[in-house]
Amino acid sequence: MQEPETFEPEATRRASDIVESARANRGWWDRNADEYQVDHGTFLGDDRFVWGPEGLDEVEAELLGPAEALKGQDVLEIGAGAAQCARWLAAQGARPVALDLSHRQLQHALRIGGSFPLVCADAAALPFADASFDLACSAYGALPFVADPVLVLREVRRVLRPGGRFVFSVTHPIRWAFPDEPGPEGLSVSASYFDRTPYVEQDEEGRAVYVEHHRTVGDRVRDVVAAGFRLVDLVEPEWPAWNTSEWGGWSPLRGNLIPGTAIFVCVRD
Repeated sequence: MQEPETFEPEATRRASDIVESARANRGWWDRNADEYQVDHGTFLGDDRFVWGPEGLDEVEAELLGPAEALKGQDVLEIGAGAAQCARWLAAQGARPVALDLSHRQLQHALRIGGSFPLVCADAAALPFADASFDLACSAYGALPFVADPVLVLREVRRVLRPGGRFVFSVTHPIRWAFPDEPGPEGLSVSASYFDRTPYVEQDEEGRAVYVEHHRTVGDRVRDVVAAGFRLVDLVEPEWPAWNTSEWGGWSPLRGNLIPGTAIFVCVRD
């Protein structure tokens, strides 16, 4: 009996609008949440707040502020996945809400447990009243995958109280110029850093099943400002000696030479 063929999506660079990007990425994360948590759950932990594959921990970074100052703060985590960061925030006495586009990712949050709300929603249309939160955070959530990041940033600003802080991490823009490979083959520039054409994986009929959007560093800064935030820091974590893990194109080899993550610290005045 002939085995059914396994479809491999075609990788390409092409335009992808807000609707297509959201639909594709919701489906991708629902289909791949189980594998993602198996592959990366140990590194992420159940209740750690890690900003990216380098392993920068909020315990040390304090980008949201000192841990003791988080007690009693209303915090929105965007693109929460299994809500590891929200669980850490709750342990500090904060009142987190974990939001994700993927229902399956939030099912993993339920599996691990926690007493905070889980919300399945699009970051571009946050289902919260104005000025609902003191802080917001996103560790590789939403912003790399949306066609209009300013729309998301404006929504986050809307739900923050005056003086509130939003900290988000994304793939460092320089990485788009290099192949997504952890070894030596990933050290040579293969594409233009200035090419903003989205990376799209599509099926046989040309429908997107995964989309990621590229913004340069300057684009990200302009997006933050256009949304009404004040940028107070841009953190580029260095690869620590203790971290021997590979994660996609992230690795000790590459991490010691080029940045893999950019973290934007923004304030709503």
